[in-house]
Amino acid sequence: MTKAGDDRPIMDHEYDGIKEYDNPMPRWWLLLFLVTILLVPVYYFAPGDIGHGAKKEAMYQKEMAAFKAAHPDAGGGTVTPEQMAAIVADKAEVEKGKALFAVNCVSCHRADGGGLIGPNLTDDYWIHGGTPVEIHTTIDQGVLAKGMPNWGKILKPDQINSLTAYVVSLHGSNPANPKAPDGVLVAATPAAAASAPAAAPAKTP
Repeated sequence: MTKAGDDRPIMDHEYDGIKEYDNPMPRWWLLLFLVTILLVPVYYFAPGDIGHGAKKEAMYQKEMAAFKAAHPDAGGGTVTPEQMAAIVADKAEVEKGKALFAVNCVSCHRADGGGLIGPNLTDDYWIHGGTPVEIHTTIDQGVLAKGMPNWGKILKPDQINSLTAYVVSLHGSNPANPKAPDGVLVAATPAAAASAPAAAPAKTP
């Protein structure tokens, strides 16, 4: 509240008999605020390595290249057909994949893989290829246009491998009331590819 003899300016408004002094912000605060505004264009065009003039895109590419050089085995999309054949034939991997499927995939493909929002995973029809490597790629990279996330950014590479193994195991399981075929009838079904002779098991990425 105001005091007698106080000649400081008072704001025009009044609420419930209460008036407010027109106290300006401290000058140091205003100067600091001005400095932050002036720094915005500098940060926007050259964040981080300002002395080198690095742009956001260039910095991102540089950091990704450094990461790949330090982690050559990172990423789940580099498996070979021989590696996938060994993974698919491993019952332990299939069981791991089953647990992952129950947590991440049943809302679109049903618990039995018969298809709901997503396609039926048990028949011979495939939208993006039905070999283990193609299935692996679809899971890893996703199909964002159809609402399937790129699980490679959510799950670890070994989890993508296990999930692929379980999806391959669903082929021919004949669930009750499956979704109508979707995609193209393929000759190289997951079951046929999984039963093909495979090379010695290789270290998975």
